[in-house]
Parts: sequence; structure tokens; C-alpha cells
Amino acid sequence: MDRSAMQASEKGAIEAVRTSPARADRSRAEVSPGFASWLIRHRVGLVCSSFQAGQLLFFGADSGGHVVSTATKIAGVMGVAAFSQRLYLADRTRIWRFENALRPREVIEGRFDRLFVTRNAQVTGYVATHEVAVAPSGRIIFTSAKYACLATISMTHAFKAIWKPPFISKLAPEDRCHLNGVAMEGERVRYVTTCATTDIVDGWRDHRRDGGVVIDVETDRILVEGLSMPHSPRLHGGAVWVDDAGSGHLCRIDPQTGRRENVAFCPGFLRGLAFVGNYAVLTASLPRYGRFQGLPLDDEMARRKAHPWCGVFVIDLRSGDLAEWIRLSDEYTELVDVALIPNVRCPMALAPDSPQMQDTITFEDGCGVAKRAVGERQGQGADGESVPVAPR
Repeated sequence: MDRSAMQASEKGAIEAVRTSPARADRSRAEVSPGFASWLIRHRVGLVCSSFQAGQLLFFGADSGGHVVSTATKIAGVMGVAAFSQRLYLADRTRIWRFENALRPREVIEGRFDRLFVTRNAQVTGYVATHEVAVAPSGRIIFTSAKYACLATISMTHAFKAIWKPPFISKLAPEDRCHLNGVAMEGERVRYVTTCATTDIVDGWRDHRRDGGVVIDVETDRILVEGLSMPHSPRLHGGAVWVDDAGSGHLCRIDPQTGRRENVAFCPGFLRGLAFVGNYAVLTASLPRYGRFQGLPLDDEMARRKAHPWCGVFVIDLRSGDLAEWIRLSDEYTELVDVALIPNVRCPMALAPDSPQMQDTITFEDGCGVAKRAVGERQGQGADGESVPVAPR
């Protein structure tokens, strides 16, 4: 696409928190001393969602090696799928597609090399979409906890159901088993997580402690059972990985035998899972009612004399050790999903309904030579080269 013009008012749209390498602004987060270096070394930005706060949080690093964070307001934000130039995310009733509005090598505010703006919204209604996955072909797959199924988008309906667990007798808006996570392998949908194998309205709530399962979608086989509120199955390094949220463990599962291994413990309710190299990234949330009552996590926290976190953990898969972390301020109590944006230094996004989004216009010029609709300014690219940037 030839983006021939951008009219943008970034001043006031960018809520950036510049930090030292060892500490983020306490108004939002603290970070581990090596977190900025870790982002730079792996050439990724990080995005996580908070349904409770209604925010999409971005973390990146500027040219000086400082952590930069931004928050984009999106009510009810849940699952996130991230690519270098595109984001997909679900809120209570829609699946959004965001596109990067910047040209190659373009940087705004002297630090941001991605500016994600909304370009499409698919209205699903409230189906409790916890996770979104996108196949290489562009096919969107999402989980509906409310209807206990996997779904894809429909041109004429709220969704098109493509699979349901064999123990679910019908599609009904009853959250029968709390189907919440999906793992993809290329074009193939491979695994889902449910919190129980129940077939009755809210039946899973009575089985939170040890009723959770990982299901092989292609064979309908239960790969592993006895989990506590599992979330976010993923395939990485020949293994199936899952957040055993109710116990606080990141687990590795043998896809052939179903043998489960606890790799790392994190002090919180775990959701979201992403990988880069030998590292896993996942989020942790605080208990909703003061304790993780009825879950193994409550006992484990007491045994370790630990206090729960709301934040992000980076786990070294070779040792199970905590490599880096983000600890969010008291404004945040729950996170839902996390994704890594490849080949990015410092990302941000504009809220769909923000005044700034209304004035951020890019278009394809099919009429001749591409020109900007407004005057140009000169700014510094990521490598110091002078490039055009959007006027303020």
C-alpha cells in the first residue's frame, strides 16, 4: 500500500512514560533492570490487555535504551494477536483490526516506529471472546466462552461456529465449560483449553480446582486433564504449553503422551502466553476477592509466603527462572492476554473512538503520483536518516 497522506494530531494522543532502564514511572509500572535490553535484543515490542482497566498497554524501548509505555483506552479489551504491521484484538462485542499508519523507517515523537490505527471492526455481539488467532491465510479464529465453541467471522451473522467439544451437546449462550484458549499450527487449529468438561450452564465453576483440560481439536482427544482453570495453549519447540492459571504454573505438555511438567511458578492468576527464542512471556492478575479461594494457587501462595502480582513475567525456558518482569501499579488488577510485536522498537496505538483517530487519515492514491495532502516536516528515522513525518 502506498500511504500518500497522513493527517495526524499526535500531541496529546501519545501518553508515553519514559523510564530509566531499571524503573518505569510508578504511575503505571516498574520494570526489571534488564527489561529494555531484553526488548532490544529480541527486536520486539510488547502489548498486553486489561479488561478491568479497559486499556491496551504497549511497552517498547527508545534509542537511549529507556523503556517507554503507552496506554490506549479500549473498553472491555480481551484477546490480542500481533504482527509486525498489524494487530487484531477483541473487546466485548467486536474484533478489531489495527494497521500501522507509519511509512517504513518513519518515527514520530522521536521514538515510536509503529502507530497502530483501526481500519476494521467485525461486530460479534457479546460472545465472551477470550482469545483471537489468525492463520497465515488471514482467517480469524476466536474462542467463544459463552457458546462453548471455536468460531470464525461471518459476513451475515455474529459468528460461524467451526468446532465444539465432544461433550457439549448444543450451542447455547450458557458458558457451559468456559472454553477460553486456542493454539494454532499454521492453518491448523490444534488445541483448546476449557475449565471443565461440563455440559450445563456455568457448570465449570464447580470444577475450578482440577476440572480443566487441554483438547486436541483434530482428534477430539483430551490431551491432559486435572488442570486448574487452564488458559492460553500454545505450540512451541515441539511441545504444548499452557497457563495452569489456578495453580500459578506455566506447564509444558508432551503432545504424544500428555505428560505434564511444571516449568515455572508465577505469583498470580496466569493468562496469555507468547514466545520468542528460549523465553515465554505471560501475564499475572490479582485475585478478585482478596484471595484465590478454592484454587491450588491460594495454598501455593501461602506456602511460599508470597504476595500476588499484576504484571508480566518473562521466563527463561532453559531453567524455568524469571528473566525479566513488569509490575503494574494499583490501577491495574487484571490482565487478560499478551503478545510480542516482531521487528519493532517502540509501538503505540490510537483508541478507535479518540479525537486523534478521527484526524489520522491515510489513503491509497490511484490517481497518479502520491503526494501528501498536507505539508511535510523532517524528522529522524530509527537509524538517523532524515525522513518525512506527519505534521502536528
